[in-house]
Amino acid sequence: MTDAQWEVFSYQGVIAAAVLYFVAMLAYFVELAGLRTVGSEQTVEDRRTAMAGRLGLVLTGFAAAVHLVALVARGLAADPNRVPWGNMYEFAISGTFVVALVFLVSSFVWGTEWLGPLVTTFIVAALMAAFLALDDAVLPLPDALNSYWLVIHVVSAVISTGAFTIGALLSVLYLVKSRSSAQTGYLARVPDLARLDRLSYRMHAFAFPVWTFAVLITGPIWAHQAWGAYWNWDPKEVWAFITWVVYAAYLHARATAGWRGRNAAYLALLGVATLWFNFIGINFFSSSSQHSYAESAGEVVRVDRVAEDAGTGSSAVVGVARAVEATQEVGVVVGADHPRA
Repeated sequence: MTDAQWEVFSYQGVIAAAVLYFVAMLAYFVELAGLRTVGSEQTVEDRRTAMAGRLGLVLTGFAAAVHLVALVARGLAADPNRVPWGNMYEFAISGTFVVALVFLVSSFVWGTEWLGPLVTTFIVAALMAAFLALDDAVLPLPDALNSYWLVIHVVSAVISTGAFTIGALLSVLYLVKSRSSAQTGYLARVPDLARLDRLSYRMHAFAFPVWTFAVLITGPIWAHQAWGAYWNWDPKEVWAFITWVVYAAYLHARATAGWRGRNAAYLALLGVATLWFNFIGINFFSSSSQHSYAESAGEVVRVDRVAEDAGTGSSAVVGVARAVEATQEVGVVVGADHPRA
């Protein structure tokens, strides 16, 4: 397969995964509509309702598998082949895959399949936003990204981001359930407040050291390799550290001040807000970040400028482009249609 075919195949894989996540979400909603429980520990009475819940989990697993194939195809679409996080679109589809993976693992380990409706809804919305607003061409990695330290840095950051996101969903459920006295429906199936608080803490306790490794160890090493300094006061670096401080305060408050329940949940949501702002918001609101490679790659492909010839008065359009070998097949060429079209 050519690079362009791999890129099209990746797009098709993302679409297929999104469709499967959507069908899984519908299955979970069918399960919610048919719930007849009166307590969180009782099983679903209706056979079809129970089958809908199991179907939702199975479809989520299939969707995650297709999602992984789409990620691999995205990396194979580049020349040379690379890891699939060269721009914000690739970061987004990688992050949502890890969210799905963390959910599936926690479902088998801790029995958190009741998170399915929230997780699938979040993933479908995030994939739609990535596909519609963040999509970019497949290009070779900039020199700053062409490092194995970046691979280690991003893998650890994405894993911790997925775990922090699941922890935030657990915190949201805690806050909603603490204000509700419903005896039927979805909230009745959700575990009691003590278990929700404990699961949220476990998820954050797992994610925090991974985030620490990404932000305070591999990140500075990569920055020194790419830019010659371990710390550059880059907006993404600053906000990554702010996120680290918030989650450190969360764990410290729980361990020393005895923060539990609602206060801890609010602090966890503050942490995930700083996390996702750093993940996406910085690229839209900051023009000074050295992480500018995460912005639209279309601006890197070609910048046309008009140069005035002082001697003849004629104008010439000079294309400033990334060097690409003439024999290389690329998925996007200036003036050509996007591979998705």
